[in-house]
Amino acid sequence: MQTWSWMQPALLGPLALFTFISTITPGPNNTMLAASGLNFGLRRTWPHLWGVSLGFTLMVVLVGLGMGAVFVQYPWLHPVLKYLSAAYLLFLAWKIANAAPPSLSGDGAVHSRPMTFLQAALFQWVNPKAWVMTTGMVSAYVPAGEAFWGHLGLAAFIAIVVGLPCIVLWAAFGSALRRWLHRPRMIRAFNWTMAALLVLSIGFSLA
Repeated sequence: MQTWSWMQPALLGPLALFTFISTITPGPNNTMLAASGLNFGLRRTWPHLWGVSLGFTLMVVLVGLGMGAVFVQYPWLHPVLKYLSAAYLLFLAWKIANAAPPSLSGDGAVHSRPMTFLQAALFQWVNPKAWVMTTGMVSAYVPAGEAFWGHLGLAAFIAIVVGLPCIVLWAAFGSALRRWLHRPRMIRAFNWTMAALLVLSIGFSLA
């Protein structure tokens, strides 16, 4: 029973709050999910949602198991990953900005598809905000010791239970806008806004 003594509301609360604030605030995942909700609807965005949630949870576990120590051993990998991430985010911003509005999905318009489960899961490894969240969560709430596995399991559990509803809200927000943004010009404006926010997030990650 001593191993599980850390499972108290006083410790669960801060971890849940950290996860909630980190997940609900704007970032690359939420920006792309809002755009996907608008362009493809909530139902078609679910693979993207589960990819983000489970991909991030796996990242928490692997970082907790020592992947973060790789950057200590090979510090040059950190700036390389940072600029590769920025380049990939710019590519995604371009795709969002040029996504064909739903009403233009036929008659020669550019066809696009929502992000798949695997794409969304793999994206977490080049998402600067995901790295900040996982390293912060592991360093603050998964200390080494006898209860390490319990701490790590709790962090993974909270990442899904608290994190998934937060990102669903962003996708649902984008999907709800489909009722009001009927004109292709308005949809393009929304996509360009989401793309601009994604580019803005790149600036913060490189700062």
